[in-house]
Amino acid sequence: MSAAGHPPVLLLGSAITAGPELLGGKAWSLQRMAVLGIPVPPAFVLTTEVCRRMHSAGESLPPEVWDAVPAAVAELETATGRRFGAGPRPLLLSVRSGAATSMPGMMDTVLNLGTNDEVERALADEFGDTAFAADTHRRFRAQFEQVVGRTPVADPWEQLRGAIEAVIDSWRSPRAVGYRESRGLSHDAGTAVTVQAMVFGNLDDRSGTGVLFTRNPLSGDAEPYGEWLPRGQGEDVVSGRADALPLAELAAAMPEVHADLLAAAARLEADARDVQDIEFTVERGALWLLQSRVAKRTPEAAIRHAVLLRQAGLITTGEALDRVTPEQARALLDPRLDRAEPAATAAVATGKPACPGIATGRVVTDSGEAEERADRGEAVILARPTTDPDDVMAMSVAAAVITELGGSTSHAAVVCREMAVPCVVGCGTGSLMVLAGQTVTVDATAGAVYPGELTVVSGAPADDPDIALLTRWARAESPDSATGSLPDLLLRRKMERVR
Repeated sequence: MSAAGHPPVLLLGSAITAGPELLGGKAWSLQRMAVLGIPVPPAFVLTTEVCRRMHSAGESLPPEVWDAVPAAVAELETATGRRFGAGPRPLLLSVRSGAATSMPGMMDTVLNLGTNDEVERALADEFGDTAFAADTHRRFRAQFEQVVGRTPVADPWEQLRGAIEAVIDSWRSPRAVGYRESRGLSHDAGTAVTVQAMVFGNLDDRSGTGVLFTRNPLSGDAEPYGEWLPRGQGEDVVSGRADALPLAELAAAMPEVHADLLAAAARLEADARDVQDIEFTVERGALWLLQSRVAKRTPEAAIRHAVLLRQAGLITTGEALDRVTPEQARALLDPRLDRAEPAATAAVATGKPACPGIATGRVVTDSGEAEERADRGEAVILARPTTDPDDVMAMSVAAAVITELGGSTSHAAVVCREMAVPCVVGCGTGSLMVLAGQTVTVDATAGAVYPGELTVVSGAPADDPDIALLTRWARAESPDSATGSLPDLLLRRKMERVR
């Protein structure tokens, strides 16, 4: 039993009342979805206290923690009717990090754990598909080697222990430490580890994976927004290695699944009273949700969503004002690209808008070089085939980020939205590396990259309906601060609350 009165390993279910500080955001979201009656694969969690204890004592996984894992795995076996690491119906597991505060893409995950040669044969026999079984084994080997740092042994229990320890260790990785320092987050909070039964988006034509936002995180429109990848697993979409399809493709292929997904999304948004970022998998036409969290969004979307949620009665006026930062309001009012000039200038690359904004700088294709040049005061446009957590420090100092692969829910898109860095993704294989050393202007609102430095003009007007409405609300809440622009009013409000 932990010092807080909770066992270090908890089976997720309706009896669990702990919050994200102990369960981590990922497990807490699974718990929340299960209570709401939304389908989630069964899971258990090693709490954040395990991470804190390991790092404070400098020890490996405590014996009493590991001793509790087999019983938790047995519960997953009972719930699924499968057996961990053995046929004829193997249970495979995902091992995911989960800090209390979301750190997108910063820590590690291992999927398809429990696979070995025997399990590959059992999967092939069960599903009648040797290609699926081989693909699942290949994915596991590659990810385990990348995260854990060694070739996986055949013993599934040794695989599980190695993955758990590696995921906990990823809390202290340079990229995770740098992320927390840049956002003023505590290094003492630790990460939980969620161990969950796998569902397979790579199984057949009625399987796939995707990401859904309950409202558009780019424009702020009220309509749901997302991407869908048939025959894929979650890492394919997040990494940007594969180009996902619009969510409308899921609606066309499996309308009943799409309807169930939208119904679950609406329930989650109403429960959280905020826009949600939802990861889901479809296995043979059955929908499973894997995570729901507050969505990262562009400055424009933050303003539009705050107004929409207030008008829908989900939040108060004060909460709407709290949801918009002075920096976000200022970004929407900032200058934008002169539309007359690009009309006469051919774009050297086009892709999907992932985070709006305008930036001009020198194209650099190496993250290390980008950091060095930015440190010298140069405006840098970071161009990569696709980004991963090792690129985050360079992304944070770049004037803009552009990628050849990936969609609007890829790693580059999500991280840039969270950092408010202009970003264009999915420009096409081979389209950006040839630009190295050139000066370009990135119009991340339109998803275009232009040669040279182009002219910018004024941003959104102060009488924009949503800006004007927020301004009136801010003045009404603070009559003594009834002058100034929206960014000024929000800054005063923030300072008054601190005092």
